[in-house]
Parts: sequence; C-alpha cells; structure tokens
Amino acid sequence: MRVRFEQVDSKEKELALIRAVEKTDDILNAMDLLENGSGGIAVMKDQSTWLCRQTQIYYIESVDKRTFVYTKSDCYESRERLYELEGKLGMYCVRISKSMIVNLRKIRNVSAEPGGRMVAVLLNDERVIISRSYVREIKRRLGIR
Repeated sequence: MRVRFEQVDSKEKELALIRAVEKTDDILNAMDLLENGSGGIAVMKDQSTWLCRQTQIYYIESVDKRTFVYTKSDCYESRERLYELEGKLGMYCVRISKSMIVNLRKIRNVSAEPGGRMVAVLLNDERVIISRSYVREIKRRLGIR
C-alpha cells in the first residue's frame, strides 16, 4: 500500500482518506488510530498518577464503586466511572458486562458457557465472563457467528 502526505495550511483542512479494496482489520486499526489517537487514560498506583495507553489495557472493572484498570501485569485505579472510560476509549474497548470493559485486541479466544454466557481468555491468561446481554455484540465485533 502506498502512503502519501500532503501538507495543508490549517487544522480545518486536515483529512485522512484511505482507499482500499475492502475494509480489513488493518484498515480498521488505522482508522481507529487516526480518529482516536493512541488513547490514554489517567490512572493511579502507589499515590502516583500515570498515563495508561489504550494499547496497554487488557480490561477495566468496576468493583464497589471503584474503577480498576488492568494491564498485562499491573492493576491501577481510575477516578473515572466505567461509562466515562467507555466513551473515551476507541472501538476496540467494549462492554462485556455491567461492571467490565475489555480490550478486544487482548482476547486470545472465546468459548461458550452454560446459560448463554461466554468466557474470554486474554493474552495474559486471565479469564473474563461475557454476560448474556453482551454476547451478541461481542460475537459481531469478533466476526463470530
């Protein structure tokens, strides 16, 4: 694929145009990056505030009115509510239950559970439950029938 850059004289004239035969995962990733940037959220650990990039996030969970952000090996706390984070993060971070958001890029595999639920195994080998009411959307987003 060829890439071309053309400089313009104002922010209002900025535009990214992608011409492709089909909308592949790579194209969707590029669109998400262009629209949302690398997406980061402020998190806290050990009385320090950190910027956690969307690409580092495995899942976000709300427990007892506190919001926790999980990366490959760490757990941070966020002052923001789950619905606020859901709006900030890109199209790959989706709700899988009333109390959890998962990064679809961090899912290794999914399997059906009794009662219509699913289990997602993440790249760090953690298992998260996808509630029945969110299964259809997750299957659609992952391209599963």
